Amino acid sequence: MKFNCDRSLLLNAVTIASRTVAPKSTIPALEGLLFEAEGGFLTVTGYNLKTGIRTRLEADIPEEGRMVLNARLFGEIIRKMPEGTVSFQAGGDLLVKLTCGMSYFEIMGIAADEFPELPSVEAQNAIYIQEKKLKSMIGETLFAVSTNESRPVHTGSLFEVEDGVLTITSVDGYRLAQRREALDEKKELTTTFVAPGAALAEAERVASDSEDAAVISLGSRHIMFSIGDTEIISRRLEGEFLDYRKSVPKESAYSLRADRKDLLNVFERVSLMISEKYKSPVRCRFEDGLLKLSAATALGKATDECAVQGDAGGLEIGFNNRYILDALRAAPTDELILRLSSPTSPCVIQPASEDGSFLYLILPVRIRSAEAL
Repeated sequence: MKFNCDRSLLLNAVTIASRTVAPKSTIPALEGLLFEAEGGFLTVTGYNLKTGIRTRLEADIPEEGRMVLNARLFGEIIRKMPEGTVSFQAGGDLLVKLTCGMSYFEIMGIAADEFPELPSVEAQNAIYIQEKKLKSMIGETLFAVSTNESRPVHTGSLFEVEDGVLTITSVDGYRLAQRREALDEKKELTTTFVAPGAALAEAERVASDSEDAAVISLGSRHIMFSIGDTEIISRRLEGEFLDYRKSVPKESAYSLRADRKDLLNVFERVSLMISEKYKSPVRCRFEDGLLKLSAATALGKATDECAVQGDAGGLEIGFNNRYILDALRAAPTDELILRLSSPTSPCVIQPASEDGSFLYLILPVRIRSAEAL
């Protein structure tokens, strides 16, 4: 096996594929990357038996072949090598010789047959969407994916396709995040599936701000994201996803308009009094045209306020500061509508426009009536 390729391109491929390499495994090959040189392309694959990433780059290949190399060691070697062309040469004894400029290394490889085969995705349906849309949709919902393994289906996001529109929904029991976008190809396709959060995180990292189409291929048990020269393969999550439509209130007693940046700034300031050790809800009081916030812990007390449009009749409600901050940071528009009803009803955050492109729902935290702003 012999190939020559640009060091920067090789490092990028190794970095991407290494994200799904098992850090420790009883199977040594799973701690490595599979390199396959064939047809003018070098394919680099990482796999941890749950999620696999396969990416490729152009290379000069005098001799085709396959081999596994320890991901950590090989990655560090390529990272430290000078800019230029990397020459890779391996024989039947699995000894690999690497050269770049004046740098030279010899390392031992592992037979490619010891690397588990990635699941094949025999696509039953395919979804086409611009990379930048997919990237933003994942990034603006992934924060609400549950980390509680007792309900595995909620450790992923629900994908729904209907009438040429893709909806992604994430829930964790305390909040909900949802994004909608029109698909590039409006096929007669109606489908639902749950993609694991780990695979979605990798898809978000790989996706760029390009308008090129990304393809989501759906198999009977697996899902594959094809983004540029990279494929991310993972098992679909099974189970009954929360019927979120019953959780989102259809009507609210109060509807307030606010500037996202102003809200974010005041919540960030009062949150300085809150830490992992010293926890407290952020107390919010909505008056005519004004939102007053406070937070008090053993660290101290902070109060702040910002303007809003509308009146909530003096409603007082508490929120987990991290949940509200995550939603405000993810919201893709500057003008927001806050829908509220009571101190124990969820807060719904939507765009001020009528497009309905996103929705965030946050459950309130009970606050003691004796606390004052």
